[in-house]
Amino acid sequence: MSDRDAYVDKLKARIDSWNAEIETMQAKAKEAEADARIRYDEQLRDMRAQRDEAEKKLKEARDASEAAWTDMRKGFESAWDGMSKAFSDAMNRFR
Repeated sequence: MSDRDAYVDKLKARIDSWNAEIETMQAKAKEAEADARIRYDEQLRDMRAQRDEAEKKLKEARDASEAAWTDMRKGFESAWDGMSKAFSDAMNRFR
């Protein structure tokens, strides 16, 4: 397995985890009072946007050639760290 393939697998697992967290928050939002539901919906929108951006980056990594992956990895990791932080921040607002 190449370095890129291992990285893609790691990102896919993280996105799957984010999807599970989004589903949990959706269930909580459905049970919440109207005021809280609005806040949940806003946070869910932010979380979904981060997840969608991560899926876009995952596709770029998956489609990149090995040579291109070597060149783009550092920038990709920086972007991924930013998305992870934004997702975590949105999750923490639920707690």
